[in-house]
Amino acid sequence: MKRTSIVAVTLALSMLAPLPAMAAANSKPLAYDAAKKIAAEKAKLLTETYGMTSVQYALIDDGEITISGHAGKNDLTDSIPLSSNTIYGIGSTSKMFLTTAVMKLVDEGKVDLDLPVVNYIPDFKMKDSRYKQITTRMLLNHSSGFLGTTGNNATLYGDNDTYAHDTFLEQLATQSLKADPGAFSVYCNDGFTLAEILVERVSGIGFTAFIHKYITGPLDMSHTKTPQDLIDQAALAGIYSPLYEGQLPQENYNIIATGGLYSTAEDLAAFSQIFTGQTEGILSAKSLEAMAQEEYKSGMWPEEAHPSYLSYGLGWDSVHLFPFDEYGIKALSKGGDTISYHSSLVVLPEYKLSAAVVSSGGSSALDQMIANELLLSVLQEKGVIKERKPEGSYGVPIKADMPQEVTQYAGIYGGGSNKLLKIEVKTEGEMSVSTVTAPNNPAQTYTYTADGSFVNGEGTEKVKFVVEKNGHTYLWSRSYIAIPGIGQTAISKYNAEKLEDNPLAQDAADAWAQRDGQKYYWVNGKYTSTSYLHSTPILPFQTSKEVPGYVLNQKMIGADKAVNQLQIPGMDGRDTMEIEFFKKNGIEYMKAAGNLYASEELVKPLYSGKQSSATIQADGEAKWYTVSAKDTGKVMTVNMPAHGSFAVYNEAGICINHTVISENNQAVLPENGSVVFAGEVGSTFGISLKK
Repeated sequence: MKRTSIVAVTLALSMLAPLPAMAAANSKPLAYDAAKKIAAEKAKLLTETYGMTSVQYALIDDGEITISGHAGKNDLTDSIPLSSNTIYGIGSTSKMFLTTAVMKLVDEGKVDLDLPVVNYIPDFKMKDSRYKQITTRMLLNHSSGFLGTTGNNATLYGDNDTYAHDTFLEQLATQSLKADPGAFSVYCNDGFTLAEILVERVSGIGFTAFIHKYITGPLDMSHTKTPQDLIDQAALAGIYSPLYEGQLPQENYNIIATGGLYSTAEDLAAFSQIFTGQTEGILSAKSLEAMAQEEYKSGMWPEEAHPSYLSYGLGWDSVHLFPFDEYGIKALSKGGDTISYHSSLVVLPEYKLSAAVVSSGGSSALDQMIANELLLSVLQEKGVIKERKPEGSYGVPIKADMPQEVTQYAGIYGGGSNKLLKIEVKTEGEMSVSTVTAPNNPAQTYTYTADGSFVNGEGTEKVKFVVEKNGHTYLWSRSYIAIPGIGQTAISKYNAEKLEDNPLAQDAADAWAQRDGQKYYWVNGKYTSTSYLHSTPILPFQTSKEVPGYVLNQKMIGADKAVNQLQIPGMDGRDTMEIEFFKKNGIEYMKAAGNLYASEELVKPLYSGKQSSATIQADGEAKWYTVSAKDTGKVMTVNMPAHGSFAVYNEAGICINHTVISENNQAVLPENGSVVFAGEVGSTFGISLKK
């Protein structure tokens, strides 16, 4: 039950008050005993009850780290204990280092936020001519109109290959925009990767060198690194997966400014002093003010109500963070998530207070809740907050008469992560929301109320339909999400957009129907990619009869192309893609978000003889094989090349051995399983099978 709550938070998630005279006049430093106790208890709860491997936290008050601690295990044998110097990946909190770098160049007069990016990167081009309108500001406030994340082969185990960064402009050149630049802010990693290149072009040095020279060096952040630095493996927090029994190798996210930095809670606390105005020579007061402005309001945005992590500034996820807005306190926040690492930084500029939380396992939403609780406890001890407000709720719904026209909003809606919702509205004022792609999940039910919204039975969520100026219909959602013993967060957002009918010509409909039920295999993944373990390198292609003309959220455009045309600000319209099919050497291939998949026609049974080999050809594509019935249960031993790996999958597509992780070149072949060999061009794998 509690683990389910964590998943729900992760998916849901991803003004100024003067210091009272009594607190300012108190010259005796506070011990913060209550806050320290609360932090330790909640950190312990996260690791012992909610499944985090480890968590580390720190609070800085007027330039002094007054609270610092950790909980959990670093490794399963406890041979390397946790400490305040244990380093964690911070994911997208890295974006604040990038934003700081850009704003430093703005302070120096080298960058104008409102000039087009092409002024600084002349070779930046896209298929869509609107790209010339994209400004640096749009990169930092998520309103560029980019599709989302161009991250193929960006996340690698023990490999700091810069391919994703080095080919980024080349990959953007093949893409279109999903919206007019500046139309609305929707979370977008690619904007920050392009801004990283902008910093390098304007400054003349690499991003890693830039942040060490101008940020981490001056602030003495000796435990903040990037994949391009030499990192002591023993200093990294251990990471784990339910798919593998042991500790995983180092996770490198190689589009660094987007999410690739490593740090500690104490280093992030030191970094936060930039935003409380306590550092000299890094950013001007003008830049700090600009970063904290309500950038998200410059385009289409849902009705404001506890926007939490979605009220974008420049770089910041939120410039009005709940629950601090309830007390009239300005709070800035940024969170980050990689596959294994998570982080949150929450800053209260007027009080010169910040809290940072990093973790192995869990989510940035949980980290943020701990940071919030730390800060609220300290504010109470300072006397800024007299008493804590009760948890938010919309109350048990009281049914009201629903206008007949509300029923017209029923239909299929698309949202983030390829979400497809079926919404049914009954004339008596009841609404149900079910997930088309998860038919076994129970439908959520809501009751129509007097303010024109529907409220769930628990009073934790209210939704209504909104027709925006662009003519699109949205499901608007406000919700309170509480984790027992940890805290509460609040979210207000457009949750999904109604899909329009998309009738297809018969030949196009036939082409898509022929693909239904087929499998497509990922062939352009680097052999060190984390995706072989954590993602789905084998894609079962399936359409829904309830949503004709669509493959998940992608609208079919002719026989061989589908595009995601959702226009959802915030989080639920992020990471859209174009799907395109083509033929090569008689085999059908599929391209999507930089990934290349081959149809199952390319995949042959593994050779059943005692000895065989697989060689990576000049195209660099991975070699896939199926396990025949007569080879089930045999032990496969592979003579490995210097730069290659193989992975074995069971019938359900779950990885049971990836050699980059296990370093085990033997595997028992599973019934109806699959095997993939990946490596550099010319790599040859010697294969032997024994009973």
